[in-house]
Amino acid sequence: MQMTISGHHVELTHALRDYAQAKLARVERHFDHITSIDVILSVDKLVQKAEAVIRTSGAKLFAIAQSDDLYAAIDKLSDKLDRQIVRHKEKHQAH
Repeated sequence: MQMTISGHHVELTHALRDYAQAKLARVERHFDHITSIDVILSVDKLVQKAEAVIRTSGAKLFAIAQSDDLYAAIDKLSDKLDRQIVRHKEKHQAH
Protein backbone atom coordinates (compact mmCIF):
# COMPACT_ATOMS: atom_id res chain seq x y z
CA MET A 1 0.00 0.00 0.00
CA GLN A 2 1.27 3.42 -0.95
CA MET A 3 0.41 6.33 1.36
CA THR A 4 0.90 9.96 0.33
CA ILE A 5 0.44 12.70 2.93
CA SER A 6 0.58 16.33 1.87
CA GLY A 7 -0.24 19.67 3.44
CA HIS A 8 -2.07 22.67 2.07
CA HIS A 9 -1.32 25.92 3.92
CA VAL A 10 0.18 23.93 6.78
CA GLU A 11 3.70 22.84 7.73
CA LEU A 12 3.78 19.04 7.99
CA THR A 13 5.83 18.05 11.01
CA HIS A 14 7.12 14.56 11.66
CA ALA A 15 4.64 14.22 14.52
CA LEU A 16 1.68 15.04 12.24
CA ARG A 17 2.91 12.72 9.51
CA ASP A 18 3.53 9.84 11.94
CA TYR A 19 0.15 10.34 13.62
CA ALA A 20 -1.70 10.29 10.28
CA GLN A 21 0.20 7.19 9.14
CA ALA A 22 -0.55 5.37 12.40
CA LYS A 23 -4.26 6.22 12.30
CA LEU A 24 -4.72 5.32 8.64
CA ALA A 25 -2.75 2.09 8.96
CA ARG A 26 -5.79 0.84 10.92
CA VAL A 27 -7.79 0.97 7.70
CA GLU A 28 -5.52 -1.56 6.01
CA ARG A 29 -6.24 -4.25 8.59
CA HIS A 30 -9.91 -4.29 7.50
CA PHE A 31 -9.28 -4.75 3.77
CA ASP A 32 -6.10 -6.09 2.13
CA HIS A 33 -6.72 -4.92 -1.44
CA ILE A 34 -5.95 -1.22 -0.90
CA THR A 35 -3.79 0.19 -3.68
CA SER A 36 -3.09 3.68 -2.35
CA ILE A 37 -4.18 6.32 0.14
CA ASP A 38 -3.82 10.04 -0.58
CA VAL A 39 -4.22 12.35 2.44
CA ILE A 40 -4.41 16.15 2.32
CA LEU A 41 -4.21 18.13 5.55
CA SER A 42 -5.21 21.79 5.24
CA VAL A 43 -5.96 24.90 7.27
CA ASP A 44 -8.62 27.44 6.26
CA LYS A 45 -8.66 30.32 8.77
CA LEU A 46 -9.94 28.63 11.97
CA VAL A 47 -11.01 25.32 10.42
CA GLN A 48 -8.59 22.40 10.23
CA LYS A 49 -9.47 19.87 7.51
CA ALA A 50 -8.30 16.38 6.70
CA GLU A 51 -9.40 14.63 3.52
CA ALA A 52 -8.43 11.32 2.01
CA VAL A 53 -8.96 9.21 -1.10
CA ILE A 54 -8.55 5.44 -0.88
CA ARG A 55 -8.12 3.52 -4.11
CA THR A 56 -8.94 -0.17 -4.02
CA SER A 57 -9.50 -2.77 -6.67
CA GLY A 58 -12.84 -1.69 -8.09
CA ALA A 59 -13.63 1.37 -5.98
CA LYS A 60 -12.47 4.82 -4.94
CA LEU A 61 -13.53 5.96 -1.45
CA PHE A 62 -13.43 9.60 -0.33
CA ALA A 63 -13.87 11.18 3.11
CA ILE A 64 -13.41 14.64 4.60
CA ALA A 65 -13.40 15.73 8.24
CA GLN A 66 -13.21 19.16 9.87
CA SER A 67 -12.37 20.21 13.40
CA ASP A 68 -10.73 22.95 15.45
CA ASP A 69 -7.71 20.68 15.98
CA LEU A 70 -5.87 18.88 13.17
CA TYR A 71 -5.33 15.75 15.29
CA ALA A 72 -9.08 15.57 16.00
CA ALA A 73 -9.78 15.97 12.27
CA ILE A 74 -7.45 13.04 11.53
CA ASP A 75 -9.29 10.94 14.17
CA LYS A 76 -12.68 11.73 12.60
CA LEU A 77 -11.30 10.99 9.13
CA SER A 78 -9.96 7.58 10.16
CA ASP A 79 -13.32 6.69 11.74
CA LYS A 80 -15.20 7.64 8.57
CA LEU A 81 -12.79 5.68 6.39
CA ASP A 82 -13.06 2.65 8.68
CA ARG A 83 -16.83 2.59 8.25
CA GLN A 84 -16.59 3.04 4.48
CA ILE A 85 -13.98 0.33 3.98
CA VAL A 86 -15.92 -2.17 6.11
CA ARG A 87 -19.07 -1.45 4.07
CA HIS A 88 -17.08 -1.85 0.83
CA LYS A 89 -15.61 -5.14 2.06
CA GLU A 90 -19.08 -6.48 2.89
CA LYS A 91 -20.35 -5.56 -0.57
CA HIS A 92 -17.27 -7.10 -2.16
CA GLN A 93 -17.73 -10.38 -0.27
CA ALA A 94 -21.44 -10.50 -1.08
CA HIS A 95 -20.65 -10.69 -4.78
